[in-house]
Amino acid sequence: MKKTTIFLTLVLFVLSFTAVSAQARFDKEKTAINQMLDDFNIAAAKADYKTYFDFFAEESTFIGTDATEIWNKKEFMIWAKPHFDKKKTWNFTSLKRNIHFAKDEKLAWFDELLDTQMKICRGSGVLEKINGVWKVKQYVLSMTVPNEIVDQVVDQKMVIEDVLIEKLKAK
Repeated sequence: MKKTTIFLTLVLFVLSFTAVSAQARFDKEKTAINQMLDDFNIAAAKADYKTYFDFFAEESTFIGTDATEIWNKKEFMIWAKPHFDKKKTWNFTSLKRNIHFAKDEKLAWFDELLDTQMKICRGSGVLEKINGVWKVKQYVLSMTVPNEIVDQVVDQKMVIEDVLIEKLKAK
């Protein structure tokens, strides 16, 4: 009986240590991702082209607020270059951020509310740990629309987007 009790106590001790270790690892990765995303936003605000794009994985996608804005890394770099050269970039600050991990801890996804020149926007994306460094695989920037003015916004964009809808349906 004593041997069984000692064995069970030892098993519970090891399991609790493993859980604490996993939580510590999760907290460390979450801190690293928070820092990376903050530095990502700072690089854009400072118009630091190289640093900003180094945060993206080679195989990555940026999806902007306009329905036509979906670019791979190379296309996004070409689109963004004139803005960075003129120092007319964007300045986003995270107001609230959520981070989640895949079981293998090599993928993470996030969503955040951002303070921007467009007022509150939502950033979301997928991150992959590549060679020990978190990289953006997909980033989606969305403008938020308060429910009280959705009808007005739809009326404003209808003229432009009805044409786009027809083009997309025709494909």
